[in-house]
Amino acid sequence: MLNISGIKNGVVLDHIRAGKSMEIYKYLGLDKLDCQVAIIKNAPSQKMGRKDIIKIEGEGDFLNLDALGYIDHRITVNIIKDSIIVEKKPLSLPQKITDVIHCKNPRCITSIEQELPHVFVLTDPEQKVYRCIYCEAKHR
Repeated sequence: MLNISGIKNGVVLDHIRAGKSMEIYKYLGLDKLDCQVAIIKNAPSQKMGRKDIIKIEGEGDFLNLDALGYIDHRITVNIIKDSIIVEKKPLSLPQKITDVIHCKNPRCITSIEQELPHVFVLTDPEQKVYRCIYCEAKHR
């Protein structure tokens, strides 16, 4: 069995749907961090069958909880201090997300005005549908 050591201070993203860890790695910009990042793919899980885990050594100030909630609101965010879980941050589908997804409508103002933020609001939580605040284009 593969053994990845625990972290002393940092963040552990647990219960990531199997195969989604690289998407999260990209969304959070973890490649730009100057710290240790461990990605464990397809780890066995009693609840999920298989899951991914991301361990990040260092402060978690950079974490965009809205992006994580958008990707999968069932992810567990564990804050680690002195090798002990001191906090579990709950995630939910964010009501509003900025610069996480981009509007695909070619006539949207964000296509013309490049500096405008891409802002979407949750319009259907059951179907996980977001709409652009500028042109109301749908994004799933």
